[in-house]
Amino acid sequence: MRKTISLLLAAAMVFSLAACGKKSPNTKTPSPSPGTASPTQGAVPTEPVTLKFANYAILEAGYEDFWNGVKKDFEAKYDNITIEWVTAPYGEIVNQVINMAGGGDKVDILFGEIGWIPTFEDAGLAVPVDTILSKEFLDDFYPAMLEACSINGKPYALPMYVSPFVLYYNKDLFTKAGLDPEKPPKTYDEMLEMAEKLSKLKTADGNKVYAFGQTTASVPISGASLTAMVYNFGGRVLTMDGELDADSEAFKQAFEMVKLLDQKGYNPQNAKLKDLRNLFALGQLAMYYDQSWGYNGASTINPDIKDFTASAAPLAGGKGKGESILQAATLVLMDNGTAQKQALKLFVEYLVSAEVLNDFLAITPAYPARQSMKDLEVVAKSEILKGAKDSLDKTMPSAFVPELNDINLELCTLAQSITVGGKSVDQGIADFKKAAQALLE
Repeated sequence: MRKTISLLLAAAMVFSLAACGKKSPNTKTPSPSPGTASPTQGAVPTEPVTLKFANYAILEAGYEDFWNGVKKDFEAKYDNITIEWVTAPYGEIVNQVINMAGGGDKVDILFGEIGWIPTFEDAGLAVPVDTILSKEFLDDFYPAMLEACSINGKPYALPMYVSPFVLYYNKDLFTKAGLDPEKPPKTYDEMLEMAEKLSKLKTADGNKVYAFGQTTASVPISGASLTAMVYNFGGRVLTMDGELDADSEAFKQAFEMVKLLDQKGYNPQNAKLKDLRNLFALGQLAMYYDQSWGYNGASTINPDIKDFTASAAPLAGGKGKGESILQAATLVLMDNGTAQKQALKLFVEYLVSAEVLNDFLAITPAYPARQSMKDLEVVAKSEILKGAKDSLDKTMPSAFVPELNDINLELCTLAQSITVGGKSVDQGIADFKKAAQALLE
């Protein structure tokens, strides 16, 4: 059965969100019920316990010290609990965890993206978080954020922090191109006018400057970013019932823009987000779309980007208003027995505490998922997030189906087919519809 949840609808720093689930006529989808009675609540394991934590981020520059610090400090606090890393690159961690479970080696917790939740629920690995975490703890999370991680009314992951897709831009390159660095574009038309000037720039060592970056590489997050671009134009990829919605003029306009950016040489071909971050850090990319926490990846390459980086809300295209989707980093919990769940409860409460999350958000800009943390100083005073605050106002609900990762990959295939593949936009969309519809049936 196809399951849907919505992403988050946010307003400024205080999130006012709504989630939609697919339901039969005259049948009300039950609300999440945090706090299901659990024998783990309030207990501390008496025997040594090892928690296997699947975490791709431990391999990424800029995050290793934070995560190893979490491990060290937590193990010092609970000397009978050990954290064991299960690592793999971002694009491989999901398959690794599922393959391990198939061999009888199931992890206890996974750090991942909101789009991965249905995969682990369908695989029978994720358990409702309220079977492990207490009602008091869960009550502090924005209710709709838990709903956004829910399937059939039960939250199958815990949102740790969230981010809209934001427009990062290089103020120094704007100045060199004769543009006002305090006035970023608000529409795609404005962006194209600025891009014409920015694309004429060269770096100090003579390298090309790309004007605008939109990731199109064959990874699910690129598909999510392309989905956000479709939203910018007022379109959708899926209806709220999880049906394909690729016949609109807005959907076509979004991919016409992808093709135009390629034809003009503004957008690096087939780039992953990490490629765009690298180019941005080196002063070879003037503007690009990224999750807010992508700033950290760029800053590890060049710490001086703090001097030239600014953010802005997503661009409006066609008849759209610059709407977008939100991304969330989540914790998927698994059941490996009472002692493991006792230790897991303690670890999650520690990991999503104000003290630990404050340290994380000092590394990378994002918004916390807990109501008690809405006024965290590190967020309120973030110069990086300041320019993008309006992007929260423009996030809209999006259907979420188990096939979403595969549909995101098909969106990448569409983008590549009309750029490096040379297909027409109409033909690329026709091929996408055929492939995506087969996935949904």
